[in-house]
Amino acid sequence: MERNYDVIIIGGGIGGLMAAYALRSQSPALRVAIAEKGRMVEQRKCPAAGGRSCVYCPVCSITSGFAGAGAFSDGKFNLGTAYGGTLGEELGERLAMEYIDRVSQVLDRFTPEGIRIREYGSNEALKLKCLQNNLRLLDMNVKHLGTDNNLLIMQNLIRWLLENGVVLLPNTEVRSVDAISGGYRLQTAEEPLEARQIIVATGRNGAEFVGELCRKFGIAVRSNAVDIGVRVEMKDAIWREFSSQIYEPKILCRTRTFEDRTRMFCFNQGGIVSAENNDGVITANGHSFADPAKKTENCNFAILSSIHFTEPFNNPTEYAKSFSKMANLIGSGNVLVQRFGDLIRGRRTNDHRLGQNTVIPTLKATAGDLSLALPHRILTNIIETIYALDKVAPGTANDDTLLYGLESKYYSLKPEHDKDFRVYDGIYLIGDGSGICRGLSQSGAMGLYVADKITRP
Repeated sequence: MERNYDVIIIGGGIGGLMAAYALRSQSPALRVAIAEKGRMVEQRKCPAAGGRSCVYCPVCSITSGFAGAGAFSDGKFNLGTAYGGTLGEELGERLAMEYIDRVSQVLDRFTPEGIRIREYGSNEALKLKCLQNNLRLLDMNVKHLGTDNNLLIMQNLIRWLLENGVVLLPNTEVRSVDAISGGYRLQTAEEPLEARQIIVATGRNGAEFVGELCRKFGIAVRSNAVDIGVRVEMKDAIWREFSSQIYEPKILCRTRTFEDRTRMFCFNQGGIVSAENNDGVITANGHSFADPAKKTENCNFAILSSIHFTEPFNNPTEYAKSFSKMANLIGSGNVLVQRFGDLIRGRRTNDHRLGQNTVIPTLKATAGDLSLALPHRILTNIIETIYALDKVAPGTANDDTLLYGLESKYYSLKPEHDKDFRVYDGIYLIGDGSGICRGLSQSGAMGLYVADKITRP
């Protein structure tokens, strides 16, 4: 197999796929490869999906593999820059929107015939209702694919890449990068790869890889925030006023005790809660499907408390992971689940109370006590946010509401870069691993933008 390329993309998520698509479309002669530590999308199977607990696969099929962590998300593409990253600040609002629109057009190209993709807009009445209760509703146009449709679209895009000469290298983890004459050598478990230019699109799971790359090449970085919190699950009817009018309510809250900012996001109507293996740390997430037959009676969303560190502390990722590891320790290697009523009463949830709960859990998690794994400040923020949300969606603070923990988002590094997202001569950094993006549309837009800069300097 060829080991030398013009461009190697490290990571096969949405950013890497969009970059490869644009490179190949605009410069068919370029030798392009994608090195991905996970499997091809059709081979990504989670053993825990059948109701089992996480079995700690060496490479998690939920978070790694072609189509990235977004493959099994519910396929929400935010058609704007109000949230999901800071691409609007980086490129300017107009240019960022041009690239987000291009991402949408690529998705449309690979959407199978007969599939109806819904788009949702804003709602002024719900915004006012939130404002009247000291909450801020963020909304924008959203293209909702659904987990099932999202997979089909990603498979079609990947098939196009294969048919048009892009080399896909699954099960190929790039362990290090070294400068050589005329480019770079990428060390893997097999023979090394070589490339003139590299696009790093490793996603959030690649934080350690990006950190080591920056240290080796002397790339300055600054710490970003981390978000720590829980996945909340309840009866779908409680949030139907919102979910029937806007696809994903994203709500900001300023907590009463500490005046910290929390956010409710990643809303899944009729969805399921899932477990993810992030380098041996099991965390909670949520998905939903477009197919009505796959809907549940529940909805779920994340509540996260944002933490911004100042000098001299510069390792926020390990800080966040330490609490997730604690939750895994208490949960015997699994995600914890606790009834909100038990949390408020200062008692752990046990299997008996969970079995009598009116909200039936969609994830097999370990009944326990989240207060043993979360710092007091973050736990207080979460509780106050749930009570605040209860004012706009009565029933959110019911005793039977379920909290799964922990859910963490790491944005620990933001390497310095030029206007083209180049962090070193011939090395570009895109997607969630750049510290710029926090979602599918902006990650895909960065991939298209960098491809343009390589093919049209």
